[in-house]
Amino acid sequence: MSPETTAPRSLAEALRARDDASLSALLRSRPDLITPVPTDLTQLATRAGTRASVVRALERLDRFTLQTAEALAVAREPATYEELLGLLAGDDGDPAATAAFPHALATLREQALLWGSDDRLRLVRTARELLAPSPQHPSPTGLGPTVGEATAGMSPGRIQEIVAEAGLATTHDSVSAVASLSALFSDRSRMSALLDEAPAEAVDVLSRLVWGPPYGQVTAEPASHLRWLIARGLLLPTAPGTVVLPREVALHLRAGRAHRVTQPVAPAVEAAAVHGPGAVDTAAAGQAYTTLATVEELLKDWHEGGPPVLRAGGLSVRDLKRTAVALDVPEPVAAFWVELAYAAGLVASDGEADERYAATPAYDTWLELPAAERWARLASAWLAATRTAGLVGGRDAKDRTLSALGPGLDRSAAPEVRHRVLVLLTELPEGASPDPDSLLARLHWERPSRGVRTAPDDLRARLARWTLSEAELLGVTGRGALSAQGRALLGLPAPAGARAAEPSGPGDKLPAHHKRRGAPPVTVPTPHSPAERAAAAARAAALLAPLLPEPLDHVLLQADLTAVAPGPLERPLADTLGVLADVESKGGATVYRFTPASVRRALDAGRSASDLHAFLAAHSRTPVPQPLAYLIDDMARRHGHLRIGAASAYVRCDDEAVLNEILADKRSQEFGVRRIAPTVLVAQADPTTLLAGLRTMGFAPAAESAEGDVLISRAHAHRTPPRQAPEPVPDGPPVPDATLLGAAIRAIRAGDLASTAPRKDDPAPGRPGDGALPRTSSAETLATMQAAVMTGEAVWIGYVNAEGAASQRVIAPIRVEGGFVTAYDHTADEVRTYPLHRITGVAELADDQL
Repeated sequence: MSPETTAPRSLAEALRARDDASLSALLRSRPDLITPVPTDLTQLATRAGTRASVVRALERLDRFTLQTAEALAVAREPATYEELLGLLAGDDGDPAATAAFPHALATLREQALLWGSDDRLRLVRTARELLAPSPQHPSPTGLGPTVGEATAGMSPGRIQEIVAEAGLATTHDSVSAVASLSALFSDRSRMSALLDEAPAEAVDVLSRLVWGPPYGQVTAEPASHLRWLIARGLLLPTAPGTVVLPREVALHLRAGRAHRVTQPVAPAVEAAAVHGPGAVDTAAAGQAYTTLATVEELLKDWHEGGPPVLRAGGLSVRDLKRTAVALDVPEPVAAFWVELAYAAGLVASDGEADERYAATPAYDTWLELPAAERWARLASAWLAATRTAGLVGGRDAKDRTLSALGPGLDRSAAPEVRHRVLVLLTELPEGASPDPDSLLARLHWERPSRGVRTAPDDLRARLARWTLSEAELLGVTGRGALSAQGRALLGLPAPAGARAAEPSGPGDKLPAHHKRRGAPPVTVPTPHSPAERAAAAARAAALLAPLLPEPLDHVLLQADLTAVAPGPLERPLADTLGVLADVESKGGATVYRFTPASVRRALDAGRSASDLHAFLAAHSRTPVPQPLAYLIDDMARRHGHLRIGAASAYVRCDDEAVLNEILADKRSQEFGVRRIAPTVLVAQADPTTLLAGLRTMGFAPAAESAEGDVLISRAHAHRTPPRQAPEPVPDGPPVPDATLLGAAIRAIRAGDLASTAPRKDDPAPGRPGDGALPRTSSAETLATMQAAVMTGEAVWIGYVNAEGAASQRVIAPIRVEGGFVTAYDHTADEVRTYPLHRITGVAELADDQL
């Protein structure tokens, strides 16, 4: 029999028979297996069978593939292809399960959870231990132990009594008796005949146990129908007062099915409503504009230094509430915006002794970008972030409140769930919004929780719900449907003619012919490299740019001391107007109000009355109202009439009557004001306090420097030192790229060649070696090396490096001199030099090697 047709006797042998493409698929689906790279295929097989790796692999199986593994865990070992299929399709042969079974089996085989030929299928031992039923860990199948397992501690006499009561011939040993009983319970016709004799109450008991749990309680004197079942082994005792339904009996009652309900087909994502693609993109663009405005407003609110950092890290509840009020949004939404700015590297702690949050230098760079590129940077940061704003306000494992920007918000599964949710939206017709329940059902089918039938409140479900709401806030989706820029962000091309379609009403239902039941899963690779992510963000920005409103260079001045900005303003205009007036309301149009305090703020910033008049005249499409002109002139005339300096502080004014008025006002007594000259007062208060106090008294003083010049006050832009955006917490090892996979497979195969290459003196030259290092004397080693140099043959050596690590290698010696051997190392695929004293021994390879 040729090696290709020889059935593997272990997982290592099964892996050894694979080609490079199959090994690449295994390492790509289970990247933890090459961290670090195994030395050979035996070590790879060992690592693939470790508990942590197997658990991780099982958690990434879809529902039907996991059900296939669970069925194999309760099948006899080894099982045949037909036996395993029968456990999934049942005696009636479910066509859907039959059609999906080959793919599920191939997936288990590809991920090294199953090995062996189709007539000898074996589950990896660790997977079988995890999935097989036991009293401590019931199986999701609801099945109990086999007859052999349940009777393991039973006396031989009792076993013979059960065999006789079941109508079978007694035997001379317990093993054959148990086998006879198992054969009876597995025979459909004989088992049906036995149950036809059962009392009706006994059948009712079996029906209550058949789908699990298989354990029941009985009294010391059970009823007659229970005694009938126990006597014939249909219920077997496992402990005093406890009986179990044997697996063979349950499978007969289930018509051969291991699961009550199999799910071979992924549930389709249903559409709740359909909208025109143009309407979707327009709505998403509006939300994208709101995203930019909100983030800018947040950072403007923290311009001079944001809220303090809690000792444990993060924002306090009070500061989060203040931020929510400033942004005019609910607190959970405010937490999302704060976390988004943090994920994009626009906000960080300043690291000072009195630590506060502030904008980073990257924020200033971000502001200079075009609007669409600013949005793409935010959306890309959200898609890749592991920090989860939805957890804010919850509790951690130690019952501590989770705060925005604080520790404990990272969830490594968040990027994968976000990406998958958005990809599932592409299964719907263009412009369709999903039904959330069907979307969650699909996600749960793709990544079910082992042993849990439904998990509506698990982490993945919550992440999916948060993804839908956050994507809508960001403008990745519009009206619940994936936008063109959202598709580009995933690396997908925008549908042709997406914006040409006429928008339909928000309540339009999806026609029945648009619903795609049982649609095959859509696989969209995640952009992993920075270059791929940058390219996807650039495409998204290019699609969004035409949909964003153009910045305006004008406002509309009103007679009631307000100005209306009918759209987004150009940055210089917006910045100046933000100093000269206060924002009264926001929305599609922003309303600014001019007040004495806001005009004085502009004058404090160094603007003169003539500058303000010229600015308003240049940027208003309506004439400057007279009340506004009077307000500016009045505030400018009074501004700087009083001068305040340091004495602690002084007040000087050419008009002695004004100083007399200050001295006569009782409110000035708290500042310790007194006259030192006809036009000068001094105070014990500092200049800043005195300046604010006199303004509350109705005066309009201006601060001056030590040289007597009027001080121009501008908002101090507090910035943190340069900060990097937070790195996402990886969900296990990264998926290896093609270069790493190729190098890893070459190293594994070379190491496997060294560890399994048969020697000429091997008593079984056709079989791999046992992994022991060759042992020869120094003289034998030197002689064999010199002979190999002359013949050009490869040899097998054992080698111990300077750190004491032992390894096996296959080398082709080139020369031997000075206590060193220079050789081509087939294991490392390069020429190396080895000290002879570190070689434990050498052996010649069999003639058919290399």
